[in-house]
Amino acid sequence: MALSRVCWARPALWGSAATPGFFVTRKLQLGRCGLAWGAPRSSEIHLSPKADVKSLISYVVTKTKVINGKYHRFLGRHFPRFYVLYTIFMKGLQMLWADAKKARRIKANMWKHNIKFHQLSYREMEHLRQFRRDVTKCLFLGIISIPPFANYLVFLLMYLFPRQLLVQHFWTPKQQIDFLDIYHALRKQSHPKIISYLEKSIPLISDARLQWHLTELCTKIQHGTHPAIHDILALRECFSNHPLSMNQLQALQVKALSQAMLLTTYLPPPLLRHRLKTHTTVIHHLDRALAKLGIGQLTAQEVKSACYLRGLNSTGIGEDRCRTWLGEWLQISCSLKEAELSLLLHNVVLLSTNYLGTRR
Repeated sequence: MALSRVCWARPALWGSAATPGFFVTRKLQLGRCGLAWGAPRSSEIHLSPKADVKSLISYVVTKTKVINGKYHRFLGRHFPRFYVLYTIFMKGLQMLWADAKKARRIKANMWKHNIKFHQLSYREMEHLRQFRRDVTKCLFLGIISIPPFANYLVFLLMYLFPRQLLVQHFWTPKQQIDFLDIYHALRKQSHPKIISYLEKSIPLISDARLQWHLTELCTKIQHGTHPAIHDILALRECFSNHPLSMNQLQALQVKALSQAMLLTTYLPPPLLRHRLKTHTTVIHHLDRALAKLGIGQLTAQEVKSACYLRGLNSTGIGEDRCRTWLGEWLQISCSLKEAELSLLLHNVVLLSTNYLGTRR
């Protein structure tokens, strides 16, 4: 009996292992049915492809432009004066941002190719120089707006003192002319002081020939005569040694020259001297790059900006006269060596004081 049960049980076990039973077959069929029904359901689910994302972004941008246009028209109709300031401010932000991106590209190219500042082209060099000054001015606004709710006070100060706190991007066309005239009037106040310091230094010059040339030059300027190029270049040796070299200038001379270059005068004399050296060296590099480029390649605005940087009030002078004056400046600058840069610094006064059309 036991053997028969074992014999009957062994085929039964083998049979269950060899052929799937009814329930296993049914489960497989149900699983297949589930897969067959599941495919259509997954096709009904809506996934967001890239095209839908792009269309959504374009829709939002379009709506934003429409709302922004309505807002501008509302300001223009009901608050015209505020709308003018608002438009200038927004355009100024765009121009400042564009300048920042361009300066970043120039810096990246300098790092990539190991290029020094004086090896850049004229326009790249001038862009970096001007952007650094603009960022320095904007940095002051950023610092005073850090305390809570101080941004409201900053906006008020920007409205009341645009010349002192804002860069040229945020000035109106009329403000650009008026403010540049004001700045030139401030630096022109230092011209008599600088000429007086030159006269006082004449007895300290050991060479009698240089004494005579410097006396003649000061006399011409005081009598309203515009000096010739050779009159200035004749004094190269005088400005490379005692008492008129860059390191030999007195503290009051350094302060007056800083005012003539539109640099702050509220620093200790050593810092003022260092800043004057750096500023004059940058202008010397700019002059060499400009001479390589050619004045004829500059636009009218670039010519006027270049003249104003070098001491000439170009706001009320024609383009042709500005190009002539800039040519005279380049002849002097490109003839000087690094040890003679004190003469280039004084040239801001010597060459611009009596130029035609500048006296008012």
